Amino acid sequence: MKAVQLAEPKKFQFIDVPEPDSPAFGDTVVRVHCVGICGTDYGGYLGKMPFFSYPRIPGHELGVEVVAVGEGVENVKPGDRCSVEPYINCQKCYSCTRGHTNCCEHHQTLGVHCDGGLRRLFTVPARKLHLAPNLTHAQSALVETLAIGCHAVDRGNPQPTETVLVIGAGPIGLSVIEFSKISGAKTIVMDMNESRLEFVRESMNVPDTVVFRGDGSELTQIDSLTDGKLCDVVVDATGNCHSMSAAIQYCAFSGRMVYVGISQDEVKFPHAPIVHRRELTLFASRNALSKDFTRIIGLIEDGSIDTRPWITHQASLDDMLDEFPRWLDPDARVVKAVVQIEN
Repeated sequence: MKAVQLAEPKKFQFIDVPEPDSPAFGDTVVRVHCVGICGTDYGGYLGKMPFFSYPRIPGHELGVEVVAVGEGVENVKPGDRCSVEPYINCQKCYSCTRGHTNCCEHHQTLGVHCDGGLRRLFTVPARKLHLAPNLTHAQSALVETLAIGCHAVDRGNPQPTETVLVIGAGPIGLSVIEFSKISGAKTIVMDMNESRLEFVRESMNVPDTVVFRGDGSELTQIDSLTDGKLCDVVVDATGNCHSMSAAIQYCAFSGRMVYVGISQDEVKFPHAPIVHRRELTLFASRNALSKDFTRIIGLIEDGSIDTRPWITHQASLDDMLDEFPRWLDPDARVVKAVVQIEN
């Protein structure tokens, strides 16, 4: 069976892997139909993703169909269409026993720490499948990206009377925007790429955008957009240490700062004049929870989230190796690329 492997940074290759055995107790075998490509995949390709290990079969944003189930599986059956929660947790550590399965101490993300879904068939624990009978496989592949934003917004807990600033309008930032809007809070988006902000205004119906120029003008604009109060919740989705260090300046007094992007570099900021004086609360946001997947599937089904603007690029598994480097080009204006796995 053909699979795509990232052997090392910037080196994709086709490999042959065996088809999975009959599923063990609690497991399923799934047929992969669609795989979404996200910043983690781009970071792994470029060698910039700190949690990525090589060689690896990527693919963690998955729309699948159940092919076979093992003993003890009751939540799904063969033929079911599902979205995959790709965070494999141990269920035994201190984090897991308190319900924080997204940051399991022995966490393994499909396609990052262990092999993922860029292949026709593979084995997944049944507890990580979420029924999505009314979604297309491509929509099911979007659920994980949206879950990242859902969890980040839940961490900041914005209220309808508050203002949220989303820094970075890449796919993760866009997922944050979706849930900031659902919260009822006023949403402001900042990015250095005007074409991304154009997409936010036109396709996501968020009129208040700020171009980051690095000259201090962005703070003046945000001050104006908030009547001098600044932002109750700031979510940095850039993964850029300089942006992450500067982001707290946009927080209102008693505001909340949420870091959902990942950087391997140090994040530094002045404590006394901003963090302490404004009594800010800082949050990290990692992965998502099972309940987020269930919620998102329902929001797509009832039309609260419109997935139509999201998928801008598609390719077959055979064409992916040639197309992937092109998706990295900002001029390609990729929002979400999806790989179709032919069966």
